[in-house]
Amino acid sequence: MDPLLSRREMLTRCGMGFGAMTLGTMLGAPATASSGGAADWLAPKAPHFPVKAKHVIHLFMNGGPSHLDTFDPKPILEKYAGKPLEGGAPATERPTGAPLPSPFKFKKYGQSGIEVSELFPHVAESIDDIAVVRSMYADVPNHEPSLLLMNCGEARLPRPSFGSWLTYGLGAENANLPAFVVLCPGGFPIQETQNWQSGFLPGVYQGSYVDPNSETVERMIEHVRNRATPTSAQAAQLELMRRLEEHRHTAAEFDPALEARIQSFELGFRMQSEATDAFDVTREPAHIREMYGPGVQGKQMLIARRLVERGVRTVQVWHGAGQPWDSHDDLEVQHRRLAGECDQAIGALLKDLKQRGLLEETLVLWGGEFGRTPTVELPKEGLNAGKINGRDHNHYGFTVWMAGGGVRGGQVYGATDELGFKAVENRVHVHDLHATMLKLLGFDHTKLTYRHAGRDFRLTDVHGTVVERLIA
Repeated sequence: MDPLLSRREMLTRCGMGFGAMTLGTMLGAPATASSGGAADWLAPKAPHFPVKAKHVIHLFMNGGPSHLDTFDPKPILEKYAGKPLEGGAPATERPTGAPLPSPFKFKKYGQSGIEVSELFPHVAESIDDIAVVRSMYADVPNHEPSLLLMNCGEARLPRPSFGSWLTYGLGAENANLPAFVVLCPGGFPIQETQNWQSGFLPGVYQGSYVDPNSETVERMIEHVRNRATPTSAQAAQLELMRRLEEHRHTAAEFDPALEARIQSFELGFRMQSEATDAFDVTREPAHIREMYGPGVQGKQMLIARRLVERGVRTVQVWHGAGQPWDSHDDLEVQHRRLAGECDQAIGALLKDLKQRGLLEETLVLWGGEFGRTPTVELPKEGLNAGKINGRDHNHYGFTVWMAGGGVRGGQVYGATDELGFKAVENRVHVHDLHATMLKLLGFDHTKLTYRHAGRDFRLTDVHGTVVERLIA
């Protein structure tokens, strides 16, 4: 080999695709790195204290579903419908008018008698396993910062995502699959890969994006199989790459970026043995696929179950590209369509996890980046195209729910005000939600830290209070 060949050129010439990048366990080699302390980056680790939960499935209804039309009924809106509020409409991002009653009926479910919208009858069948948090609030009414706050605990600066923090804290259970998988049909949500970034954590902790809209596993994960290079040759390439890095490391400081790239190559190689199975829902019995229902939502919820079943730490399931739940107008039509796409699949996921004994070790979170206003959004000035039948963004009060993973189900926690505009009782900030989730997973959120730029960072920054009532 040319002794003057640079590492970058060598990696380029190797020409291995994403899927040709992981090989250790397929050939019996250890699944850890070999130098600079990186060997332990993905090794399984114990949390701060023993708990049952060790996986997270985050069902992200991106765009901001209306809490008032899903899990926080406000029948009093009928009383004020079409009437101007005393003092005017609450200040929001866009002009709003009179209160807008929900077009959907609510019904009590389960022994807990929690009211759920007609939009989610399948989810409601598991309500006694669900804790509905009706008092969430965030910082601003804009999608981009609110998405980053919900995903990374910080609305402005680049910070690691929740899944990256969890992988950093717990390591990986399965060396042949990514520890953090992101499913989003049809492309990226807004803010794209920043939503699952590793930030200043080593790159090996970043989420791996998969498009479940693709018909085959080979299309979901491009180049998952290297059909041009035999397995033995791939192994030799990776061994050469590792030896070159070890040789370079003897004369230079450890390069975490290069180490993360090498580990990603190795992971991709190993995925050739297991990814084709994990992402292939046709291997499920017909009655299970029917339970989840047709369409991409049923498919990706079933993939999520198959992934946690195989040891994946975090699976984030987005509804779709962009911001599909952003119903500024035609809310009734849009919310009915969107809920119709995912309700059966989410309900099936909860039941399937429970019947397999996986729900107690899997924390399921449902929600968006914020909620919607109880008042109707008005058309923009000077434009006649707007429709007066939607709701604006609302970060002052919204709903999420959690199930499994040590959550005390069958309860409603907190409340918004009379109209559903602002959280007023047992308010829960996003930082509090993250602190609570980390405790359910065995971590003191103030002690799960990473040294960067001279200070110890954490997911909750300097904030966050655990909501003990949500924990069984």
